[in-house]
Amino acid sequence: MARIAVIGAGMGAMAAAARLAVAGHQVAVFERDATHGGAVRRLTRDGFCFDTGPGLLHLPAVYRDLFLKTGREPLESCVELSQVDPAARHVFADGTAVSLPNASRAGVLAALDEALGAGSGERWSELVGRARQAWDATRRPLLEEPLWQDWRVLGRDPYPAVRRRGLFGRGKGPTTATLAEVARRELADPRLVALLESHALAYGFDPRSAPASAVVLPYMEQTFGSWYPRGGMRALADALYERCVARKVEFSFGTAVTGIVEKDGRAAGVELADGRVSEAEFVVAGVDPVRLVELCRGREPWGAEDVRPAPRPGDRATARLTVCLALRGARPADAAHRTVVHAADRTAELAGVFGDGSGPRTPCERPTVTVLRPDDPATRPDDAHEAVTLTATVAPHGPVDWHDSAAVTAGADRMTDVAEAAVPGLRERVLWREVLPPADDALVPGPALAGQDGRFLRPGNRTRIPGLYAVGGWSHPGGGTAHAGMSGAIVAGLIVNGDDWHGST
Repeated sequence: MARIAVIGAGMGAMAAAARLAVAGHQVAVFERDATHGGAVRRLTRDGFCFDTGPGLLHLPAVYRDLFLKTGREPLESCVELSQVDPAARHVFADGTAVSLPNASRAGVLAALDEALGAGSGERWSELVGRARQAWDATRRPLLEEPLWQDWRVLGRDPYPAVRRRGLFGRGKGPTTATLAEVARRELADPRLVALLESHALAYGFDPRSAPASAVVLPYMEQTFGSWYPRGGMRALADALYERCVARKVEFSFGTAVTGIVEKDGRAAGVELADGRVSEAEFVVAGVDPVRLVELCRGREPWGAEDVRPAPRPGDRATARLTVCLALRGARPADAAHRTVVHAADRTAELAGVFGDGSGPRTPCERPTVTVLRPDDPATRPDDAHEAVTLTATVAPHGPVDWHDSAAVTAGADRMTDVAEAAVPGLRERVLWREVLPPADDALVPGPALAGQDGRFLRPGNRTRIPGLYAVGGWSHPGGGTAHAGMSGAIVAGLIVNGDDWHGST
């Protein structure tokens, strides 16, 4: 039995901690904040409850496997999960709306044909079919296995419409095709283009530079469904924390780690802000790469031959603005759980969020806004009220000063105006609202993607310091609730089975 120190109590860190504890190790988690969950956060006020991180769960099999492997109780005995149907309602710039059924390729095809015209569904379905080939080619190396030593092979894009060469087909050489190019060439209809690119935007990817393999994002959602835990996504974080506690994982909240102790050339514990040292045979770090370098006293945990760390959180290309609305009046029975109201001018939106090289970024007047309206009594004081959450991908600190209350208010006002398309009469129903500007410590990158010479891969879970491992959204296989869970599984597998472990079978 080894003693293992885990830095951070995010979803990936807790997933690793639970698996390691079940394997017989003594696990201690040190979290500088007052609670667990990382980016899976919650706002409560006056009987209203809002998810302020991810709002839906995709790839639920990741957490079903985690709960089965860490105890007798399956996930559904700890969290009440339900499929969201329709998976999403989309309102496009021209006013066209379509509701897409959950986990039904045939249903999506029919819905798109009816709303957008004959042939629309088939074009989308063919694209999703090609996306499946990209998913099949990269699922194991990008989700289930430690990052390959020869990670550069994943720099070749597996999307078959772009190329059928390299590791995933015939021939060699990189590709520079982007998701936006695929959208224009294969979908044509600007509404279908907006539908595809909105999945990338939601993860903080610029479709103009994201690899074509980003088609796996809508594929995952359409194939494996969108799921909602009763009580919100925070209920999933709570259940994972309780599973860790039941498996004797020790948690220390409000306890910052200030350094990683090394002895005889390997990680040997952590230094805490109060001067104490917690000795350990292994250290699992659920922090961003820049902070990890600081904890290693400037020593790079990854060598020049490894995937380079992601940028500092504050330097990310995107951020997220969240507006929590407490509404008077009952939620209509036919309301969609999730509605995406697309930007009136996508070109202006992308330039405002990511820039176009022509000068300072200007916030889009009518950005793409995701409206979440869960049919969940746990989110509201009674059935005469409703809790609604609005989110939009925005430019980070720098192009916009999100510490400026006027800028925050203006952004929230724009989002509320846009959300009227999803919730008619919204402004008249608002009892109060809370606006959450982008918080650097709550940001994580999107999931790892193949292509673009590896630019969208994340640092590997193994580091060049023996005994030190990286976990969570800042490391392989990237951000997102499901990906964080897989990161925890990979790190636990490496510690339990050794660094030559190649992943689950």
